[in-house]
This record gives sequence, structure tokens and C-alpha cells, in this order.
Amino acid sequence: MSPVAVATLDELSDVPLGVDVPGSDLELAIVRIGDEVFAIADECSHGNVRLSEGDVDAEHCTIECYLHGSMFDLRTGAALNLPAVLPVPVYPCVIDGDQILVDIDHPSTHQEN
Repeated sequence: MSPVAVATLDELSDVPLGVDVPGSDLELAIVRIGDEVFAIADECSHGNVRLSEGDVDAEHCTIECYLHGSMFDLRTGAALNLPAVLPVPVYPCVIDGDQILVDIDHPSTHQEN
């Protein structure tokens, strides 16, 4: 499958954008930090909580689950603190004009040791 258009750059602000991926059951949190855009599964691995409702730390490139405070690396999906111990999938994305395209067929996860 080719990358899927999930949002436009003008839809992004300094808070995460929760999106439903067209043609799939996948929900993503899209985050822009400077010139980079990140796509991470929009569900905390600790519980059924949308990460798009959490806070982003641009300096550390993380997103925080608002309910219990677990932090995830936006680049790798790694859970950085308890109570989450499992990573969250992240998806490669590119900017094409003003479209944000996400490769939903190639998620990756990484867990810090």
C-alpha cells in the first residue's frame, strides 16, 4: 500500500492532532515539532487513552498520556516511564506539498532498556 494522506500541515498546531486513517481502523496522533512531523498510534499502551489528548514536549520529542503520565518517544514509540512498559507503534511519515502522508503498512516499535 502507498502512504495515506491523513492531514494537512495547516491542520497542525502546537498540540497533537488525532486522526482516523482513511480505509482502516487505525487512529493516529500526528505531532509537528519544528519541520518534523511524527505519527504515533493514538492509544497509550498502558490503557485505552488517546495520546492525542496529551501534552508534547518538543525539547525531548515526547508525548505524555494525560491520564497516568506515561511518556513515549515520538521517534521510536518507546515507553519512557511507568506505568507504561510497552512501546506504542510509530509510523513513517513524509510531507508532500501540504499533505502529511503516513506509511501505515510499516509501523515500528522500540523499547528502552
